[in-house]
Amino acid sequence: MDHAHHDHSHHMMGHGDMDHGDHGMPGMDGPAKCSMNMLFTWDWRNVCVVFRQWQITSPLSLVFTLLGVVAITAGYEALREGIRRYEASANKRLETVPRDGSIDDEVEPVAETTPFFLRPGQNKDEVTRRAHLIKSVLYGIQNFYAFMIMLIFMTYNGWIMVAVSVGAGIGFLLFGGRTTAAKETACH
Repeated sequence: MDHAHHDHSHHMMGHGDMDHGDHGMPGMDGPAKCSMNMLFTWDWRNVCVVFRQWQITSPLSLVFTLLGVVAITAGYEALREGIRRYEASANKRLETVPRDGSIDDEVEPVAETTPFFLRPGQNKDEVTRRAHLIKSVLYGIQNFYAFMIMLIFMTYNGWIMVAVSVGAGIGFLLFGGRTTAAKETACH
């Protein structure tokens, strides 16, 4: 009997929609996927911090991540203090530059502590423009740094959020002695 004309499609097995998994065999699992939470959580497993390569996969990597976040956030406070000191130094030196004249070697000798933007032959407008350019670059760096910390915080992971706050506190303790504790904005 010839069965060629019968419909055998119900006998054919399609594999496209089957999950073959790893069948419980060791070494067959791929890399763990990043866990992205949009709600607060204390679960640290497979959390990726900003980059896929910065993934928390073990308690030890959690500890190193938390220490790194504390250091990064404290570093931000160090950067802010460095910028404040630069601005104070630049403003103090700008007061000594004559408005219409130029910096004179006889009156204001160039010392090792003289900022590079205050050199002989420059008038106050030139010095002010150059100082403002440097402050603008520093402001951009500070904002980039602040937004990266914001992205770290936005993992919505409680451990990481606490590490950001602890790092900010340690940074302020170490570097914020000349400023008030009040913050103008939440992220920068």
